Amino acid sequence: MEASAQTNRTDPVRLKDYRPTPYAIRTIDLDVRLDPENTTVTARSRIEPREGTAPGTPLVLDGDELILTSVAIDGRALGTADYEATDKRLEIFAPPAGAFTLEVGTRIAPAKNTKLMGLYRTASNYCTQCEAEGFRRITYFYDRPDVLAVYTTRIEARKAEAPYLLSNGNLIERGDIAGTDRHFAVWHDPFPKPAYLFALVGGDFARISDTFRTMSGRDVTLEIYVEHGREDRGAYAMDSLKRSMKWDEEAFGREYDLDIFMIVAVSDFNMGAMENKGLNVFNDKYVLAKPDTATDQDYANIEGVIAHEYFHNWTGNRITCRDWFQLCLKEGLTVFRDQEFSSDQRSRPVKRISDVRLLKSHQFPEDAGPLAHPVRPETYHEINNFYTATVYEKGSEVVRMLKTLLGAETFRAGMDLYFARHDGDAATIEDFVACFAEASGRDLSQFMLWYKQSGTPELRVAQGYDASAKRYTLTIEQSCPPTPGQPTKLPMTIPVRFGLVGPNGADLAFEAVSGAEVAGDVIVVTEPKHEVVFEGVSAPPVPSLLRGFSAPVRLALELSAEASLFLLASDNDPFNRWQAAQTLATTALIEATRAVRAGAVPSIDPKLVDAFARVAVDDKVDPAFRALTLALPAEADIAREIGSDVDPDAIFAGRDALKKAIATGGRTAFRHLYESLASAEAYSPDAASAGRRALRNSALDYLAHAGETDSVMERYRTADNMTDRLAALGLVVGLGLPEAEAALIDFYSRFDGDGLVIDKWFTVQATAPLAATLDRVRALTEHPAFSLTNPNRFRSLVTAFATGNQTQFNRPDGAGYAFVADHVLTLDEINPQVAARLLSAFRSWRALEPRRRAYAEAELKRVLDKPGLSRDVADIANRSLG
Repeated sequence: MEASAQTNRTDPVRLKDYRPTPYAIRTIDLDVRLDPENTTVTARSRIEPREGTAPGTPLVLDGDELILTSVAIDGRALGTADYEATDKRLEIFAPPAGAFTLEVGTRIAPAKNTKLMGLYRTASNYCTQCEAEGFRRITYFYDRPDVLAVYTTRIEARKAEAPYLLSNGNLIERGDIAGTDRHFAVWHDPFPKPAYLFALVGGDFARISDTFRTMSGRDVTLEIYVEHGREDRGAYAMDSLKRSMKWDEEAFGREYDLDIFMIVAVSDFNMGAMENKGLNVFNDKYVLAKPDTATDQDYANIEGVIAHEYFHNWTGNRITCRDWFQLCLKEGLTVFRDQEFSSDQRSRPVKRISDVRLLKSHQFPEDAGPLAHPVRPETYHEINNFYTATVYEKGSEVVRMLKTLLGAETFRAGMDLYFARHDGDAATIEDFVACFAEASGRDLSQFMLWYKQSGTPELRVAQGYDASAKRYTLTIEQSCPPTPGQPTKLPMTIPVRFGLVGPNGADLAFEAVSGAEVAGDVIVVTEPKHEVVFEGVSAPPVPSLLRGFSAPVRLALELSAEASLFLLASDNDPFNRWQAAQTLATTALIEATRAVRAGAVPSIDPKLVDAFARVAVDDKVDPAFRALTLALPAEADIAREIGSDVDPDAIFAGRDALKKAIATGGRTAFRHLYESLASAEAYSPDAASAGRRALRNSALDYLAHAGETDSVMERYRTADNMTDRLAALGLVVGLGLPEAEAALIDFYSRFDGDGLVIDKWFTVQATAPLAATLDRVRALTEHPAFSLTNPNRFRSLVTAFATGNQTQFNRPDGAGYAFVADHVLTLDEINPQVAARLLSAFRSWRALEPRRRAYAEAELKRVLDKPGLSRDVADIANRSLG
């Protein structure tokens, strides 16, 4: 990566080209005078050449849509012969030989910034988003993560317009400006940070305050800023923050380091949240919650995202990335940390299943399609397009494998070494993994392939048992399919947690094992093929492999339906009990899909129906676990398993047939379950209560598919919380019941004006698998509550249709593809980031049957042919067409 500005790049950025900047920026003092149309920014930076930089080397800084108003060095204004400035870059031809102070003045218009990157307006407030390359939209700077500076920020604004002026660090001065209607605040962040972590907020908010005492006895002020009138929705976010701070002290020894920690909730935000040092800016959907407006999933998301952004204080802020290729170093690691936090706060097995479902539904298709890339990519055209499930979710799985391989104690030692060695650094994956190699004494060079190779590895496993010798053999072969730019793959290090389940449901002991490294209950697969031999196994076992989903791989193990039913009933690993149910259901769904395509009526095994009914009423098992087990694999999951020549309509019909068969065969069990879980207790978002609601709503879903639709409308009318009300509304609309229109009108009238709830109203309609849905979605784009410029509104309708409605997005006439492509082209002019993410809905187009495949390809080409297409969208289109 060269030191010069990258904004106008057309050639890819390559990891191998990384070079440090010729100059370091040690401090930056910002003076920001806020105005909707004419904000002025003065940046005074202390700059010095790095060792080896030749005197006179030009200083080239990044910019984007900036207007330069002044430039000076050491107080001397530069002439036009001394520099060249465009809206995209500033080049100082011959800077001084030693250290110097550069002062740059720029002018920007936040109210016109629809990209929501840099400084922009949200409602009547000012807000910044600088990751990944937004700071260059505020001032000219080295806008890259390896340039760390100490920031002091003075903010000035009209006091009536922005009574709160916030930035990173600690507040050191504030006051009114005599003779004016303006005031100012000065913030100082003593910890050097890259530009992407800069934040500024100015506006009129309601403030929620609390304190937290750290493990060393310091009192930290906690503040959450929300829209006026929403103060009652911030309590759970504050509680989540305090629990996150305590957990990070206990689990990783990490104490917060500033005097204040602030969260600001805004309604216009491209992402979920941003971990800016000491001032986290959040999409308000991940802050605001109360029982009648937020679902249990919303509460869980708030808890997880609050934790994630807070945990970044150490894994991302105190230790940041050397370059954007190392993005998983902060994101994958921090996802692992927030998953562990939520596992400790809630049910660890349920959280693990939920995380794996997300991985398989989002990351596995990414790995199998044209957008596949390694956890640490080697090249990119547009870094915004690499905030992906591979970087986040698969990146987390790689960290989890390290813990599995090394054990909890050694893993903690490696983390402690990482924090001690690299605090204040812009680090790399090599730096991170080296700490674990040193702490464990283990060679992790092969493990590094998880960061370098794309694609989902497959383990093919065969088994054999010799009764006379009491010998059990597992033959394990690994492979990884070709992916873009990587036609061949090297064998990986794959930890396979296992158990050998005996006839009584308990794990069988063994006397010795050979053929691979086995540490406790983990087989370490490193070769293309292992023959793992267990001696002294007293009875033929049923293998329980990949317990806890110990590696992000596909497992090909032929088990009979009886063996899977046995694991579902008996395995002491909760994840593999759930996986057994998924395996049984997936097999049945594929067979049902094939029957539909052949023009036949699907035949459903009564044993499977009975197994689901027994799960429903097994009150010895956690309700949340039962709810997850009863949830059939989604249509997209079945499409992924089929792999090619996919017909979404046939998948839907096959899944519907299986669901109705389970619903009809288990009607008595589901009715009993539904009635037994009725509760008069007040709503609580705790995990146990949420689990009971999830299970009751699962029972309601099956009853509805058995024809008991009166229960659904009763549930809608009597619901006292959003979880139950939305579950019922989804069934009413999704099943096309006669009461759907009245229910939609009622829901809207109850929550008119509450954007976060109206988003749910849009999504329920966009995801209904009905022939009329596309026309309805088209009409809803003209609804007064819809907005192209608000990412939440747009995602709730158009993106929800594209990603959450397999039959209607993939309509056989191609109309769904055309509708989405139209909106990609329209939104590209407004917000390229959101447009590019929408276009990635086409990622699995090559797996479709020929007719749909041709329509999808034509729409991708139409998008790519648009003159002036943004770099964000062009990158996705080019890679998708590959």
